[in-house]
Amino acid sequence: MPVPLYEAKAEFFRMLGHPVRIRVLELLQDGPKPVRDLLAAIEVEPSNLSQQLAVLRRSGIVRATRTGSTVVYELAGGDVAELLAAARRILAVLLTDRTDLLEELRATVPPK
Repeated sequence: MPVPLYEAKAEFFRMLGHPVRIRVLELLQDGPKPVRDLLAAIEVEPSNLSQQLAVLRRSGIVRATRTGSTVVYELAGGDVAELLAAARRILAVLLTDRTDLLEELRATVPPK
């Protein structure tokens, strides 16, 4: 029985739901990167990065190529960069709303 589209979408967003995976995708927007560069930029344990890269690779959102002992990762398609840009825009709106609310709360603090 096929998986409903909404379930497939939910699984996709769950796959993105880890900070290291998001950071990897952000870094790969600038082009392919060897694992050593990803490690230096993200500053996590190599085993943690390896696990997160494996999740991204299995999902098909990134590709890996090996040249000798160097493994280079790249985004599998340009839509990922668009998705991350949309997430930034949405987050900016959400945080702006929270900033406005925080300012309103501070302005209405009753005197002691």
